[in-house]
Amino acid sequence: MTFLSLLAALLLEQVRPLRQANPVYGAFERYAAALERQLNAGQYYHGVVAWLLAVLPVVAVTVLVYYLLAAVSPILAWCWNIAVLYLTMGFRQFSHYFREIAHALREGDVTTAREYLGRWRGEPADELTPAEVARVSIELALAGSHRHVFGPIAAFVVLGPAGAIVYRLGAILAATWGTRVDAESVEFGIFARRFFFWYDWLPARVSAASFAIVGNFEDAVYCWRTQAPSWSAAVPGILLASGGGALGVRLGDALHQGGGVQFRPELGLGDEADVDYMQSTIGLIWRALVLCMFLVFVVTVAHSLG
Repeated sequence: MTFLSLLAALLLEQVRPLRQANPVYGAFERYAAALERQLNAGQYYHGVVAWLLAVLPVVAVTVLVYYLLAAVSPILAWCWNIAVLYLTMGFRQFSHYFREIAHALREGDVTTAREYLGRWRGEPADELTPAEVARVSIELALAGSHRHVFGPIAAFVVLGPAGAIVYRLGAILAATWGTRVDAESVEFGIFARRFFFWYDWLPARVSAASFAIVGNFEDAVYCWRTQAPSWSAAVPGILLASGGGALGVRLGDALHQGGGVQFRPELGLGDEADVDYMQSTIGLIWRALVLCMFLVFVVTVAHSLG
């Protein structure tokens, strides 16, 4: 059932992609915002209580519905798994930006490529060179494929639909509560950030290993081992280092923005990023997905055979 649930959810998402700004995510974000307003008094334990109130009721409902449906029919439980996966994962939540940027760069329309990239990452990209636009787009695609595809898949395979729900809600709370910088909210968001860091520890390394296996394995492992620790955040560091090495492209490095140059560690090996490497990135991600699905299929068959 695990393999078929994943396969059905991936096919459904390709046919009818779930928008990032959808009513379900919106409702949860409003609920989380209300909890923060009511409970954020600048203390660590307030953040713990708010996180539990935000996540546990949704997880409880997910598990309860699954077992109720399973008691009626395995088919209904399977459909519930598909619905949960459809809401917690999806290529199309980020791939349209990537596709439009690649098309604009191939047509020589750098202005349009910068506009799409600015919308995608939520900050202006007007000063980036074409190579920098391609480089940042590849970085976002590698990180996005993990956050929206491989991470939820790993959580679902290990912990079932509840695991996928915790992954998605944990990611949302870490990106909102866990990134606060004002003095009143820093302590409040620590638990959300730390919980997701550890929850995502194994999935992130599974994603990085998948990139290495389906790409240039030796370079990917070398970059992962030697370059990832220099990146400011651990998970993006290993994903981009492994992905850059697997593709044979240089990521990270300096960017022209904010009226100056933002210096970043170099990740990956090989040539400067361009639109052709963007196409190679799509191939790498799809090969990694096929590898993961094959492994899930083998484990599912082995389990069914006892």
